[in-house]
Amino acid sequence: MDQERLTAHFLELVRRASTVLPPDVEAAIRRGAENEEDGSAAASTLGLLLENCRQAKEGSTPICQDTGALYFFVEYGPDFRQSEIRRAADDATAEATAKYYLRPNAVDPVTGKNSGTNLGLGAPNYSLVERDEKGMRVRLLLKGGGSENVSVQYKLPDAGLGAGRDIEGVRKCVVDAVYKAQGKGCAPGVIGVGIGGNRDTSYACAKHALLRDLGDTNADRELADLESRLFAELNDLGIGPMGLGGKTTVLGVKAAKYHRLPACFFVSIAYVCWAYRKAFMTIEEGEVTYDWD
Repeated sequence: MDQERLTAHFLELVRRASTVLPPDVEAAIRRGAENEEDGSAAASTLGLLLENCRQAKEGSTPICQDTGALYFFVEYGPDFRQSEIRRAADDATAEATAKYYLRPNAVDPVTGKNSGTNLGLGAPNYSLVERDEKGMRVRLLLKGGGSENVSVQYKLPDAGLGAGRDIEGVRKCVVDAVYKAQGKGCAPGVIGVGIGGNRDTSYACAKHALLRDLGDTNADRELADLESRLFAELNDLGIGPMGLGGKTTVLGVKAAKYHRLPACFFVSIAYVCWAYRKAFMTIEEGEVTYDWD
């Protein structure tokens, strides 16, 4: 596939991620709205979010003004080169910014200068994995700054939480993180939980978990039980949409694990706001399809 066509496909992927809320997320918000009391602030807020998403989709405009940081998770075969993938994604990112699908969000932390293109050191973020099969699978996650600010990492044991190095300790960390976030992460959110790994891979594990469909069930039975318990417990906190109170504090909980060092036990919480923007693209034999799972 020539470079120009590949860039165009990446541009469409970015546009979809920024302007169209995934079906599983929209369905979760609708369920939340139906579960809230009629006339409540929670029900009204969720209704406004759905109307916002309808208008964004129809006008092909961003769902949220903070279009977030871009995370490209790419698996590619021998018919693609890593350099051409990165060049196509970079060019598409810059073009998407020029077309206002993305807000310029790449800021030099020393000079304070915005690149104006969403390109810079470490921006976008790439996970590139080579595979034997031909073709390519790309999963894009757009993660806003508000939700990133309330993401957090714990080190177990934690005496303050009474959390040990076990699943119960992990549960206590997640509840603490969501309680402290209150409405700051633009609730209702989706919670990615990374268990184990090291300082950086633990966060990567948590963010990778966010690529799952909200309606799926974890293949690991113990993690599936943890997700189910946390989903109920977090929604019982009463924080509600935007912290205004209600029954819908989270839309889902997704947990994953990485092996850890004997001396370390990290638990990372990747909080993503209600504008849970993800889009997937598959290229096989020159044919391109877009989806969300």
